[in-house]
Amino acid sequence: MESKRQQKVARQLQKDLSEIFQREVPHLFSGAFITVTSVRVSPDLSVARVYLSFLATKNKQLLLETIQEKGKVIRQHLGDRVRHQLRIVPELNFFIDDTVEYADKMDKLFAGLDIPPAPEEDEEDQ
Repeated sequence: MESKRQQKVARQLQKDLSEIFQREVPHLFSGAFITVTSVRVSPDLSVARVYLSFLATKNKQLLLETIQEKGKVIRQHLGDRVRHQLRIVPELNFFIDDTVEYADKMDKLFAGLDIPPAPEEDEEDQ
């Protein structure tokens, strides 16, 4: 369970990273639209797990590798934004957030189920 401080830092990092990806460094990623879906911060605030969702890209894994390679640049931009709020800028670990694809898969599975209607109860028994 995350502490209040972890939650506040995670929300701030998510907001700042979203702005960095969309406004400051979109040229580094060939015009792909990158959304920061969530951020999880370690208890000592030194490591942040950043979950990303991608649009307008064909190869998500290749884009994730590019983001990981440019991690120092992204962290430097983040440091410029949070230097007055955090003592250290957390190390960033990037992951693909596949919850949307998982939800779509589950919806398709549920749609494919053949559920028979419930048997009607006789009104005479009541």
